[in-house]
Amino acid sequence: MNIRLAEEKDISQLIKMRWDFTLEDDETGQIKETSFVEFEKECRDFLENALKNDQWFIWVAEEHGKIVSHIYIELIQKVPRPGRITYPFAYMTNVFTVKEYRNKGVGSRLLAEINQWAEEQKYEFIIVWPSEDSVSYYKKNGYVHGSEAMEFISS
Repeated sequence: MNIRLAEEKDISQLIKMRWDFTLEDDETGQIKETSFVEFEKECRDFLENALKNDQWFIWVAEEHGKIVSHIYIELIQKVPRPGRITYPFAYMTNVFTVKEYRNKGVGSRLLAEINQWAEEQKYEFIIVWPSEDSVSYYKKNGYVHGSEAMEFISS
């Protein structure tokens, strides 16, 4: 299993995974009636821009060239405060592992890599709004409940 930051060559896989992820949670069935072509263009534009800047970091776990899990991190800059160095915090979103790789530790390995990276970069914390089904996943990986969200606080 290779854990790394996404590259331009990954864009088509990431688009398909985002589509599949959304369809999987679509209880109404309305998403499958939307245009994949339109979504693909919008998502490709987003990913191309995200991979070129220092605001988004898309982490992937791949096996034999296939991305099997991903986590998107957006850095949120904070307004500086007198008397201390101001570091950004990270917003985590679009956490997804393909079905065949779930409950096998792939997501936890990916998240552990991100937590270590966040500490090395001195990001103040990572915030995530988990689904009810994913709360235990975050808790077992060092996240704690805040009043509304969960966060990983660097030591």
